[in-house]
Amino acid sequence: MRAAAVDRRLTAGEALFRCGDRTQGLLEVLAGRVRLTRTDCSGREVVLHVADPGETLAEASLFSRQYHCDAIASTDAIVRLYPKREVLAAFEANPKASQAFSATLAHQVMNLRTRIEQRNIRSAADRVRHFLVLNAGADGRTVELPGTLKDLAGELGLTHEALYRTLAKLKHSGEIKRRGSKITIASSI
Repeated sequence: MRAAAVDRRLTAGEALFRCGDRTQGLLEVLAGRVRLTRTDCSGREVVLHVADPGETLAEASLFSRQYHCDAIASTDAIVRLYPKREVLAAFEANPKASQAFSATLAHQVMNLRTRIEQRNIRSAADRVRHFLVLNAGADGRTVELPGTLKDLAGELGLTHEALYRTLAKLKHSGEIKRRGSKITIASSI
C-alpha cells in the first residue's frame, strides 16, 4: 500500500479537495494541519475536523464516489494519499490492518460525539471551559494549542471575536493564564 502512496505538498489555504470532487483514497497528514470544512447557508465556514501530523482524513472516501466536504490546508502541509483500490485490497488481505483501521474510526466517532456535546453548550465561556478540561495535558492544567486562536474558534463553533472576549474574561477572572500558545487552568473549572 505504501509503495502506491503519493505525497503532496500544500501551502496554507490551498485546497486538497473540494466537496463534490471524485474521491481518490485515504489521506494521512505528514506535516502541518488540514481542516475539513463545509460552508453553511450564510457563507460561514464550519470546521468539521482538523487533522494534525500522523492523523488520517477522508476515511469515508474509501466507500464514497465524491467528497462530502472541503479539505483545506490550515498551514503549509504535506499529505500522503493512499489510493482507494490499494487500501481496500490491503484490508481484504490483512484482517489485522482492517481491525486497526476500525479502531481508528471508533476513536474518531468518540471525538465527534465530544465535539457535538461541546457545540451544544450554549455559553461561550462554558464551551471554552469544556474544551480546556478535555484537552489539558498530563498535568491536568495546561493546554497547548496546536493552531491559532482563529482555528480554535472555528473548531469550537464560535466567532474568533467571541473566543477572544471569552478568553479575556476567563483570564481577568483568574480562571486561566495565557502565555503564547499555552493556556493554563489557574483555578478549578
